[in-house]
Formats: sequence, structure tokens, C-alpha cells
Amino acid sequence: MKIRQAVILAGGYGTRLSPFTDTNPKPMYPFEGKPFLEYLIKQVKSFGITEIILLLGYLPEKVTDYFGDGSQWGMQIRYSVTPVEYETGLRIKSAAELLDETFLLMYCDNYCPVDFKKLLSLYETSGAELCFTVYRNLDGYTKNNLRIADDGKVEVYDKKRQTPGLQGVDIGYALVNRRVLELLPEENHNFEAVVYPTLVEKESLYAFTTEHRYYSVGSWERIELTRTFFSPRKFVFLDRDGTLNVRPPRACYIERPEDFVWLPGAREAVARLKKAGYTLILISNQPGIARGRLTEETLSAIHQKMQNDLREAGGEVDHIYYCPHNWDDGCECRKPRPGMFFQAQKEFSLDLTRCIMYGDDERDMEAAQAAGCPCELITEDYPLAAAVDRLLAEERLG
Repeated sequence: MKIRQAVILAGGYGTRLSPFTDTNPKPMYPFEGKPFLEYLIKQVKSFGITEIILLLGYLPEKVTDYFGDGSQWGMQIRYSVTPVEYETGLRIKSAAELLDETFLLMYCDNYCPVDFKKLLSLYETSGAELCFTVYRNLDGYTKNNLRIADDGKVEVYDKKRQTPGLQGVDIGYALVNRRVLELLPEENHNFEAVVYPTLVEKESLYAFTTEHRYYSVGSWERIELTRTFFSPRKFVFLDRDGTLNVRPPRACYIERPEDFVWLPGAREAVARLKKAGYTLILISNQPGIARGRLTEETLSAIHQKMQNDLREAGGEVDHIYYCPHNWDDGCECRKPRPGMFFQAQKEFSLDLTRCIMYGDDERDMEAAQAAGCPCELITEDYPLAAAVDRLLAEERLG
């Protein structure tokens, strides 16, 4: 299925962002010299979508004057301008004649690095009339408003967030079949409050879940996190054993600092990354702790030795995450699960799609891919030094 059209709701007052919104619509709040809405438009283009319908209400000229017909961004942008008092449902209904059979519906105040191909795949395989994106909210970042079955079917949607046992919150990025417009009444109404409970009853509402935190201009409390998220930073994730140092035999561990032996060129490669302005994050499975072969104190001493060696070469690892659990403990952090990636993502406000992971094991690759992070496999023929050479050369070429 080819989705060619995105519809972005951008018509409200945005009162929580006053005084900025006294004279501007909230999606025009700037980051790095660009309005928030511009980041959404560029993201939509990366999905392969070619047309955007902006549903405007409050101060529409601020948006239309800036974006025009969209040609500057290689897109076609059209507008539906309705009274600012219209809620989301009536705003969508008023634009019905502009909408494709299936379209991507988005909020103007949420940004998340969504895996659009996976979202589209769930929409197609589920047969749902609407499939939206849900932040799992395991960290209590916001208030939950739904509950989802294992297959992705939404069992409960509660806009008032009062039902017990809710887990997750919808963040937009919804693939919508035009048929749902038949559910919209003539009077002013909220799209989610009318459509979602009805689709739950029809078993035709599905959720694509993500653990990647979303970023917002919905309130001042979120602005600084969003500013950090969009800031031009460079991050590299590194596996340890087999990537930086000689990997011990299977079911054996680095149990003493003197057992940590650098692979040829790895220490210098880390130093080059650091000098090039990268923040370096180590993520490592350490089941030897759970198996009684290694204490956390000893692990700390091993990593101190690693850091001392790196500092001598002009480098340093900025942060270390490790999983202390056994192979079959079922934790979220042990690779190939992506838990350590998401822990770092939240703590550093990262866009994981703009990072890269280097590791020597398929579990490293699976974990990175599950987190949406680009990755490269380190081998004897393609050591870390070669990977770093390639990264820095590509950076120089722009």
C-alpha cells in the first residue's frame, strides 16, 4: 500500500504555551531556527508521502505565509481553514473532500521517530479502519488513556483517563480509512472522543506501540526536552566484548581488570570519535553478575581500567549501561531486547534514528534495530577502526 497524504491538525489556540501563542500558533514555536511544524513536514517527507493537508484555525496566515505551497520542502501543501472554535472532529469533517481513501493523521504538537513501515504493516495486516501510534509510557511520562491486547487491538480507550488498568497513550501518527468519516456528526465534536470508542466496539482500532519517547510543544514543561531533542548532537553506541576488547570464550567473562585486552586499533578509534565531537555510550550484557562470577564492584574496576586506557589515548566513554541479569531472566534490558537503548534515549533526549550502534554480535544488531537505531556489525575483517574511518569520512563528505 502506498500512502501519499498526511493530514495535520493544527488549528487550536494552544493556550498552555502562552504568551508565545498570544501572537503565534503553537506549531510555529522555533527550535534551531525552524518551527516545530517544519520538523513534522520533513519527517512526513521521509515516509515517502508527497502531499500534506494542514487543518488550520488560529492565526492561519502565520502558517500559510511561512510554508506556502510546500515546494520549498519538495512537498505539496494544501490548507483547510475553519473557525478556531472547531474541535478536531469537525475540522476533519470540513476537509472531507480533500482526503484520500487512506491517509496519515497527525497532531501538530507531537513528534516521535515512528517506524512508518511497521505502522503501515500493522494497518494492512490487522484490517483495522484506524491504526494509531501509542507510546507505551512505562516511565510515567504522561497519563495513560488506553489498554491494548497482545495482538495490538485496542480494548479500552478512555479520553478522560479514569479507567483502571490503562497502559499507554496515543500520540497520533494514525493511518485512517476514510470510512471513519461516516461516524462524524454534524455538530462540533472531538474526533478521538467520538471515533475511538466506536471503533473499539467494532474491534477495528489497532495500536502500533513504541518505547521511543515523543516530544511536544503542548506545554512549557516539555519545551526544554524538545529543544534538547532537536539540538545538533552526535551519539555512538558501543558494545564492549568483541568490539572494544578481546571477547572471552563462550560462557566465560572478563572477571578482572587485567583480563580486559584491547582489540587492535579499537582504543584509538574511540579516541577519534571523541575528538570528532561524539558522545559515546557503552551498552553491555553482563550475566556474569547474576551467575556469581562477577560483582558490580569488580565490573566498575574493569570499566575504570578501560576508561584510564582511553584517556591516555585522548578518548573516553561518556556513559555506561549494563544488564546484570541472567540469560533467561526475561528482563527488558538484555540484548537482543532494546531496553538499554531506550533508557539512554530518555536520559539524553535522543533521536535514536540519528545515532549509530557498533557491535560484534547479532544480538547487538537485533537490539539496535528494535530500537530504530542504525547499526553496523563489527567483524575481524571490519573492525571498529574501519567503521570509525568510514563514519568520519562520510561526515566530512556531508
